[in-house]
Amino acid sequence: MRRLFQELLEALERGEGAVLATIIASSGSTPRGAGSRMLVKEDGTFLGTVGGGAVEYQAQCAAREALKNRQSCVKGFTLTRNQVADIGMVCGGNVVVYIQYINPGDQDMQKFCAEVAQALDRDEDSWLILDITRETAWSMGLYCAGRGLSGALALSGKPGELEAELLPHFTAKAVQVEAMGRKYYCEPLVQAGTVYIFGGGHVAQELVPVLAHVGFRCVVYDDRAEFANPQVFPQAAETIVGDLEHIGDRVDIGPQDYVCVMTRGHQFDYYVQKQAMELGPCYIGIMGSRSKIRVVTEKLLEDGFTREEIENCHMPIGTAIGAETPAEIAVSIAGELIHIRALREGRRKC
Repeated sequence: MRRLFQELLEALERGEGAVLATIIASSGSTPRGAGSRMLVKEDGTFLGTVGGGAVEYQAQCAAREALKNRQSCVKGFTLTRNQVADIGMVCGGNVVVYIQYINPGDQDMQKFCAEVAQALDRDEDSWLILDITRETAWSMGLYCAGRGLSGALALSGKPGELEAELLPHFTAKAVQVEAMGRKYYCEPLVQAGTVYIFGGGHVAQELVPVLAHVGFRCVVYDDRAEFANPQVFPQAAETIVGDLEHIGDRVDIGPQDYVCVMTRGHQFDYYVQKQAMELGPCYIGIMGSRSKIRVVTEKLLEDGFTREEIENCHMPIGTAIGAETPAEIAVSIAGELIHIRALREGRRKC
């Protein structure tokens, strides 16, 4: 999403028009998250995806037509059985794509792209809002939990009333809603939740790029500066050098966060796991052998944690795919975190 809006901003700054193609409904329900939006530029190149196959091809054709006519539109596509198998994204039925033409002189949209980039840098729930009442006359807004409504929708006649009506519909799923006599498509941009990685060793160095690529915000924490710095982890939102026995002094871990424990030794893993269990994040994963995990489990039982509380931790961390190398282990951890995030967001399965 970040790169898509950055490319859009650069195109507008060059004086070029562009089209955002967004799936706003599919098979009677709506898509969510990454993969539902595609940018098509005047030179015919595109970024992002609306699923591939027949729908993507037809959406690209519609986008080129919109660039030629300088006009937005809504396109509905009915998938045949073969097309459903080809697209690999929806279970079947109808797909509705909003073809959103953006004028090269739209300075408000340039400012909006910058606002989206800033929202992506914050660990704060936020949503994109698209007014789709009239397909040729759209407007966009951004709602951030701690900042309220911004963008063109904030300049509407009654932004406070609009925000109040839309607020109950801001969930982890994309939705179409009616408010104040108009129709809106609301899609989550950022769902708060940081992955705190304790230990900046080889696995962490492989893990952070993978997690960042699939939309996780990562913070790396180590008690050694050479293992926790922006040069080693350029994709991390933050690197922290701190005491592993007192992590609460430097980080504020909540129920929306994820904790990955992979420090340089058993004792430090124990310190971090114990503190993390007291803080109650949505996920705790501990890297290590089963013999090491048994030792740590005994210590935690002696500390007063129940076996059920301990078993709620993912030990060993990652999905069971036979991973051995740091890169393979990173992939297994990323897969597990994606699964946990999908469960929290209530993603449907075909």
